Amino acid sequence: MVALLVKIEHPNNTNTRILKQNDLFCALVAWAEAIADAKRKKLVEMIIAIVISIVSGIFILGCIGWGISRMRRRAKRTAREFDSQRDSKEEDQGEDLELPLFDLEVISGATNRFSFEKKIGQGGFGPVYKGELRTGQEIAVKRLSQSSGQGLEEFKNEVILISKLQHRNLVKLLGCCIQREERMLIYEYLPNKSLNYFIFDQTGRKLLTWKKRFDIVLGIARGLLYLHQDSRLRIIHRDLKTSNILLDSEMNPKISDFGIARIFGGDQMEEKTRRVVGTYGYMSPEYALNGQFSVKSDVFSFGVILLEIVSGKKNWGFYHPDHDFNLLGHAWKLWNEGIPLELVDVLLEDSFSADDMVRCIQVALLCVQLRPEDRPIMSSVVFMLSNQSAVAAQPKEPGFVTGNTYMGTDSSSTGKNLHTGNELTITLLDPR
Repeated sequence: MVALLVKIEHPNNTNTRILKQNDLFCALVAWAEAIADAKRKKLVEMIIAIVISIVSGIFILGCIGWGISRMRRRAKRTAREFDSQRDSKEEDQGEDLELPLFDLEVISGATNRFSFEKKIGQGGFGPVYKGELRTGQEIAVKRLSQSSGQGLEEFKNEVILISKLQHRNLVKLLGCCIQREERMLIYEYLPNKSLNYFIFDQTGRKLLTWKKRFDIVLGIARGLLYLHQDSRLRIIHRDLKTSNILLDSEMNPKISDFGIARIFGGDQMEEKTRRVVGTYGYMSPEYALNGQFSVKSDVFSFGVILLEIVSGKKNWGFYHPDHDFNLLGHAWKLWNEGIPLELVDVLLEDSFSADDMVRCIQVALLCVQLRPEDRPIMSSVVFMLSNQSAVAAQPKEPGFVTGNTYMGTDSSSTGKNLHTGNELTITLLDPR
């Protein structure tokens, strides 16, 4: 149309008409090329975006798959390590370890997803929950905490040891759970919790008559005798204390927590370690200071518990206005002064035989003597406690930690080299 107008307006100007036609053609070509370039650029951008999206998706999926695969490998490795440890122990003992494995979802459901309302305790190992299986059976679930001072070794140690032990005064292990990052021990549920909930509580102590306290003492002694002498394995508990004595519905005692227990084989009598673990106030002097432990270390701890049951007071943190001794030192002082019955819990009043009570205090002092060789073995302890006519030897001075309070009460060691420091001291009392 433009060319036609040019022709009408300038009929004699051929060059001008041709020039304008060329300009129009060039403009159309340039426009078409610009459109093509834009389409090509947009297409390239779309292709790049699609490629980046696909590559990013593949990378993300790869990372997720790698993470899942790593978690699975870690879980399998943990299970293999546990099985290897268990198998090696089984080969040493020549017996098969039969222990039920619980599914994580079953335990989680039984404890209402480990809710705070189901939590019934807290120890060095981790929290303890009450649960109920679909069968109606009540259980106690001991869950290893990620921040626990104890770890996989203690967990495996407790499983291997307690699965081989059967005694009415030992807590019964029902099984364990090893799944994902979880490690849990499943025990029978004992409704009355532990001895320290009663013996150190003003209201709880009133429920414990002397007869019931003496039955608890005998039960603990028989449980230790089984561990030291009558079981298939000779076990040194190493952390015997009131909080590790659980009570069933009839207040029968059951020794628990074998995470740091040790097996003695053959004629082995003692062992030495640089990793001292246990609880202040219950550890024997030779173990606390030198890392040496034996059955006599448990005997010392038993003696402390017996004095605590008699008095209703804790050894560590005990206070008396006339001296700085702890409960052991106070008991020894009263014994030498000829007034041992002043140690007895005032809540017991006249519900006990004086002769029986003096005999119990005497046996306790024999158990906490400084030198391990002076302490009786548990078979002698059970005999002396069970027989009124049994004449016990006169105790020698005890070995005990003085009543320093800067460590707090009932504080647990986490495995440091206590025997290399000066945190603990031994005080000896000479009889007057």
